[in-house]
Parts: sequence; structure tokens; C-alpha cells
Amino acid sequence: MFQYFESLDQSLFLWLNGFHNSWVDEIMWMISSKYIWIPLYIFIFIQLLHAYKKQVIRIILMTIVVITLSDGISSGIIKDSVKRYRPSHNTQISSQVHVYTESNGSEYRGGQYGFISSHASNSFAIALFAFLLLRKKSKHWRWLFLWAILVSYSRIYLGVHYPADIIGGAIVGILSTCLVYFSGKALNFFQECKAAPTASLYS
Repeated sequence: MFQYFESLDQSLFLWLNGFHNSWVDEIMWMISSKYIWIPLYIFIFIQLLHAYKKQVIRIILMTIVVITLSDGISSGIIKDSVKRYRPSHNTQISSQVHVYTESNGSEYRGGQYGFISSHASNSFAIALFAFLLLRKKSKHWRWLFLWAILVSYSRIYLGVHYPADIIGGAIVGILSTCLVYFSGKALNFFQECKAAPTASLYS
């Protein structure tokens, strides 16, 4: 049974990874970068500041806990325990994998192990946490999940993660957020300030 799912995962990966061309390579490389999303994080912070005002420091601390938990579980515990080779390091299929060629001519193949994806874990954790905190201000915050999906897909496109790595990462990110968010709610750690709908920059 495990071998069947392993084979299915590899086949789905190769199919998804097979859709590529040079200009999309550059776009996916940027999407996968951490730094290109700094303006998005600043935008979310401004929205949180509007919604929670003086409590925003607590929100920032909770966000740090969410990301630390999500990244710690995915990269610090599961990757080193499972030790599943990334597709780019899997000698059985590596010759079929499309990877990104950097400006210096070297191929980006990521670290040795890939299960689970910390990109997927952290992006879904951030997306869900921001959504839970800001959903009362505007329903449009659901687009953050599309962002998380896009970031996660970029890892398959670049040849460094299987679909199962992404699914596992998304689950860990979501569970990490739920644990921190609902613990904070139970402890009455934060309370949204009542403000006019126009206070939001994204309403």
C-alpha cells in the first residue's frame, strides 16, 4: 500500500513539474523566495494594527509562536525523522526532474530531505492565522489561501517537493495555527477593537 502511494506521489509530481518554460521559471523562483513577500507581511501588519491597536504586540508575539511551531515541527522534527529524499535528490527520478538554474549556472536542488515542506507549513500557518484574526473585517482575506497554495506549488514546480510534502506541510501549518489561536482565545489573550468598517485598508 505504501509503495502504491509513493508511486502515485511521484507520478503526480512529475506531471506537475513537467509544465515549465524559461519565463515561468523566473516567476516561480521569485514566488518561492521569502523576501519578495515582505510587502505582504507589512500590509498584514498594518491591518492587524487597525484591528487590534494596542494589542498588536500580543498578536506579533503569537505570530512568532505560530511560525516557530510550524517551522520547528516541519524542519526541525519531521524532516530529520522521516528523511525522505527530495525529488531533486532521488536518484530514481532526478534525471526527469526539472530544476531551476540560478544566474551563476548552478542548479537549485534544495536540501537533501523534503518531507514535509516548511514553505507549505509556514505559508498555510500565516494564511490561516491572518484570516482568523481579520475575517471579521473583510471576507476577502480568503485570498491568502490562494497565496499559500501558489507558494506551495512553486516548490513542486522547482523540483524540490512532492505533492505529499506539500499536503503534509499544509496540515502541520494549519494545526499549529489552530493550537496557538484557540489557546489564545481560551486565555482571552486578544480582543478585536471595535472600529468602523472603513478603518480597514482592505474592505
